[in-house]
Amino acid sequence: MVLKLLLVIFLVPLLVDSLEPAFNDDVLGLIVFKAGLIDSEAKLTSWNEDDDSPCNWVGIICDPRSNRVTELVLDNFSLSGHIGRSLVRLQFLRILSLSKNNFTGTINPILAQIGTLRVVDLSENNLSGPIPDELFRQCGSLRAISVAKNNLTGLIPDSLSSCSTLERVNFSSNHLSGTLPSGIWSLSALRSLDLSDNLLKGEIPRGIEILYDLRAINFRKNRFVGQLPEDIGGCLLLRKLDFSENFLSGVLPMSMQKLSLCTYISLRRNSFTGEFPDWMGDMRSIELLDLSANNFSGQIPNSLGDLQFLKELNLSTNRFLGSLPESLTNCLNLLAVDVSRNLLTGNLPAWTFQLGLKSVYLSGNRFNGSIEYTLLKSMAASLQSLQVMDISSNALSGGVPFAIGNFTGLQVLNLSRNSLSGSIPLSVGELKATQVLDLSHNRLNGSIPSDIGGAVSLQELRLERNSLTGEIPSDIEHCSSLTSLDLSQNNLTGPIPAAIANLTNLQIVDLSFNHLSGSLPKELTNLSHLLSFNISNNHVQGELPVGGFFNTIPPSSVAGNPSLCGSVLNQSCPAVHPKPIVLNPNSSSDSNRGTFAPNLRHQKIILSISALIAIGAAVFIALGVVTITILNLHVRSSMSRSAAALTLSVEDDFSHSHTSETNYGKLVMFSSDAGFATGAQALLNKDCELGRGGFGAVYQTVLRDGRPVAIKKLNASSLIKSQEDFEREVKKLGKIRHHNLAALEGYYWTPSLQLLINEYVCSGSLYKYLHEGQSENCLSWIQRFNIILGIAKGLAHLHKLNVIHYNMKSTNVLIDNSGEAKVGDFGLARLLPMLDRYILSSKIQSALGYMAPEFACQTVKITEKCDVYGFGVLTLEVVTGKRPVEYMEDDVVVLCDMVRRALEDSRVEECIDRKLQGNFPVEEAIPVVKLGLICASQVPSNRPDMEEVIRILELIQSPSEGQEELE
Repeated sequence: MVLKLLLVIFLVPLLVDSLEPAFNDDVLGLIVFKAGLIDSEAKLTSWNEDDDSPCNWVGIICDPRSNRVTELVLDNFSLSGHIGRSLVRLQFLRILSLSKNNFTGTINPILAQIGTLRVVDLSENNLSGPIPDELFRQCGSLRAISVAKNNLTGLIPDSLSSCSTLERVNFSSNHLSGTLPSGIWSLSALRSLDLSDNLLKGEIPRGIEILYDLRAINFRKNRFVGQLPEDIGGCLLLRKLDFSENFLSGVLPMSMQKLSLCTYISLRRNSFTGEFPDWMGDMRSIELLDLSANNFSGQIPNSLGDLQFLKELNLSTNRFLGSLPESLTNCLNLLAVDVSRNLLTGNLPAWTFQLGLKSVYLSGNRFNGSIEYTLLKSMAASLQSLQVMDISSNALSGGVPFAIGNFTGLQVLNLSRNSLSGSIPLSVGELKATQVLDLSHNRLNGSIPSDIGGAVSLQELRLERNSLTGEIPSDIEHCSSLTSLDLSQNNLTGPIPAAIANLTNLQIVDLSFNHLSGSLPKELTNLSHLLSFNISNNHVQGELPVGGFFNTIPPSSVAGNPSLCGSVLNQSCPAVHPKPIVLNPNSSSDSNRGTFAPNLRHQKIILSISALIAIGAAVFIALGVVTITILNLHVRSSMSRSAAALTLSVEDDFSHSHTSETNYGKLVMFSSDAGFATGAQALLNKDCELGRGGFGAVYQTVLRDGRPVAIKKLNASSLIKSQEDFEREVKKLGKIRHHNLAALEGYYWTPSLQLLINEYVCSGSLYKYLHEGQSENCLSWIQRFNIILGIAKGLAHLHKLNVIHYNMKSTNVLIDNSGEAKVGDFGLARLLPMLDRYILSSKIQSALGYMAPEFACQTVKITEKCDVYGFGVLTLEVVTGKRPVEYMEDDVVVLCDMVRRALEDSRVEECIDRKLQGNFPVEEAIPVVKLGLICASQVPSNRPDMEEVIRILELIQSPSEGQEELE
């Protein structure tokens, strides 16, 4: 048996091409296929080469008459390896399904030689390279093929057009580029075509009308331009149509009204123009209609009410005028309405609260009037299903109705940026399911009701920019899920309640611009997830808490409190001395004596005894000091002898020496034998300090060989791994070398002190150049572009080595004397005992604005895409010269949101750093901005990997080689 297996493994080409049928062909082909795989979960243990037939093997289905394999289905088997040539021996195979595994390499074109294949599913693997043209030249009876969610590149092969038997094609979620094959519509049997989430470009050709059987077409998230095909209405059986997130323009073709069976239409995020077509009401089967983020204008027609099966309607971010048509009350199946960010006017439409909707988005319009108390109360029964209500940024007046408590299923309530007045109703305590409550930017007065504690599911509470008075209720501690609390710019008084410290999930707290007083509760240091805590411009006094977030709290977050003290403010707190003991000279007087002489003599006796005690204590202390000094000298002498006795050892992994720095700890240099010119402790003083970050302070020093280095003193020693684990991880990081990475030169270890010895980069951080430099010395566009490209190359190298940076920000990018970017502080999270995202977020709290949203969600895996998000924000910071988050006098500006809005309004050029004074190429700057926004996508899967980022940046630099792909 062993000999047979060896023969199978090492003579695969001969066996596949020329071996006589000594074995059953199916057994042989499958055993050779298995030999090239890694079966990590032993799913294929039933595959035995000694069996005469594979029909009882897992994943195999045979024809009962011929006993030949007809189906090979190994979906989600955790298999890895290549799809080899041996499967060609399965000459009766009809279905090949290997989806949701980890197959790598290219798609083997030899599969085309299996003439019986009807279904091929290779989706959700890690296949790469182009789709082979040979695969479709002899497609025989092929009916369906899916290679979705891989890493395939190149063009869609022209031979696809000749595979006339195809009914289902799914090439989605790859990196395919170029234009559509000219004969794409000749696939006359096509029922489903999915090319979404690729890099396809060009116009969509005419001729689609001949696809009479087409049921679904999905071209979402590509780079198609031009108009929708005029003849698309010829696909009379079409049920799903998705051309969203492209660059399509023009008006909608009238032939679409023939698509009476269509249930799903999504055209969002394009540049379609014109008025909402009245004939859309003839498409009676529509259940989802999404025309958002286009340039539609005019009024929304009454014919929309004819769509009686409509469940979701999204017309947001257009230029629609007038009011919402009352005819929508006929859409009895409607569940979600989003008409936000338009120019709609009139009273708040009452019918939106009558249809039993789940979500209503009316924000960013010009609706006026009041939210009538009686209206909401009378319709309370119909409000049980409402989960999201956003009517922010309108012109609504009146008060927040007490009947708001009837929204028992409400998860998000946003009434911000209106002109609401009056007090916050007590009924907010009835919002048991509400996670986000935003009443900010109104004219509310009165106090925050203690009943707020009844909203036990609250995660975000925003009441800023109102006229609220009174104290912060301690009952807020019952909102145990709260992560964000913003009560800034009100008239709140009294102390900050210690109960806030019980909200252990808090990440952002803003209590600035109030009249709060008293001292900060010491218990606030227990809030381990804090990213921001702003109490500026209040009357808080006393000492800042010491520990946790408050050790590195930005000075701006505590400014404007004159009586507040602490090291962060560079203002020492007044020392508290015990009151002196005052002896009453008359306390021992004898009333029978008429003179003070005995009392004076008694005082002298007391003073003499005190003096003797003091002298004795001083002598005792002096003896102790002498004794300890002698012992220390003896110990140091012994340690010196021990250190001298150590031999220098060279490890295989590094050309360096291990040495023990006398009296202190273990010093390891990776590339030289140089030690510190002074003792380790002597480095750690303010004169040598270069800066501070989430993982510790950085100091500059010189090695004995005269070479300058940067020393990072790691803080929070209790979180550091054991010495063995620490050294193993540091050595891995020490191996990493790249032109755009600041090298780790060595480390120093004691149980209470850990130092990382890094390459010293002389010209300082990128942050200094962007935000602290003078206008005349600002970075040029070429310098900025090269810095962005250098950062990308450094990150890409880390990701090749499976190292995640975790802490991308401009202070961690250093600039050398030639202007090259060097990424520093990479992989430090590996030194923590576990990659706990809350520990991470507390360590990198200074990276606010750079952190990917998945840090706040425990169910989303943290991957290299977190670095891509930080890179995206950093790219926007370099181009605009603005910080990721800027705190204005009356607002907080998030850079990504600001740039994204500017892009939507076609005014990206206004975002470019004004220091450049127009000295930048628009054809480079705008694509770089777009790339930054794509990298900073909220959805990790939408972000490119860093290798792809490099390719795009190189294309931007060389427009003749493909600039049009980026527009």
